[in-house]
Amino acid sequence: MKKTINVLKKSILLLAVSTSLLSNASDITISTNAEEISKTAITLNHVKAGDILSIKDNYGVVLYKEQIKETGTYKKGFDLSALPNGEYIFEIDKNLEVKTIPFTVNFEEVYFNKEKESTSYKPYVRQDNGIVYITKLAPKQEALNIHIYANNNSEYELVHTERIKGVQSIEKAYKLGKGNYKLVFVSDNKEYTKFINN
Repeated sequence: MKKTINVLKKSILLLAVSTSLLSNASDITISTNAEEISKTAITLNHVKAGDILSIKDNYGVVLYKEQIKETGTYKKGFDLSALPNGEYIFEIDKNLEVKTIPFTVNFEEVYFNKEKESTSYKPYVRQDNGIVYITKLAPKQEALNIHIYANNNSEYELVHTERIKGVQSIEKAYKLGKGNYKLVFVSDNKEYTKFINN
């Protein structure tokens, strides 16, 4: 009998630990309020001050935008049922990644498509002794287009362009002369711009 109770205690402890690990596995939780079904609560774990939360329509038009003010956990309720019928996304723009959560509004009902949640990674730019280092994570081997523009009398001229694809970890280094540059990156249908002084 004692052995059965010990096995039962261990099983309950294992179940509690597993549930805890699974609940921490996702950074994003979306739920509806049972009392007020039109409200959708979004919880974002591991956010930093400065991260940006947006709601965009299917054409990329920003309908709502908020800069996260505190590091930690962010919680907020939204009445998404007030939106016109159509396709939308929640977008969480972090330092080096952008997460998107698609949802559909259909006659005041909101449906989230968890299978189509995605994360795209931004390029990271670092300068050291006149060399510009660019790194980007590309888990699906998605392409990265790099365009480097040099400032020439207050106008930017394209001096280099390159397309990199077929690798999961993109690493490039460029030796640039003295001056001001604009780097434009295009990947996953998103564009990122970085200005540097060399």
